[in-house]
Amino acid sequence: EVQLVESGGGLVQTGGSLKLSCAASGFSFDYYAITWFRQAPGKEREGVACISGRYGSEIYADSAKGRFTISSDNTNQTVYLQVDNLVPEDTATYYCALNGLCSPKPSDQAYWGPGTQVTVSS
Repeated sequence: EVQLVESGGGLVQTGGSLKLSCAASGFSFDYYAITWFRQAPGKEREGVACISGRYGSEIYADSAKGRFTISSDNTNQTVYLQVDNLVPEDTATYYCALNGLCSPKPSDQAYWGPGTQVTVSS
């Protein structure tokens, strides 16, 4: 059974950093892609960053370039999202999702984790 579980969210002040984790199991990690999404209340779910296990490629949304870094630990089948210099606009529920290829469309994702909440205060 495919399982994705996010962790690492919490309350942080503006300017702080968080490293989110997505623990994956139940599939061949090296041949799929994991995408981080985020969704704030009342807003659409948006893709943040994606990493492809097959090709080792990384893709970032324009809004995420610079402060967001996606990485993976293939041995432990964990994908990370490092977020630096947090601002209140980063407040959202962050999800990881599984797809065959990187795609920014939520509808393309086959599996989702339950999400982890990130709240940035000022």
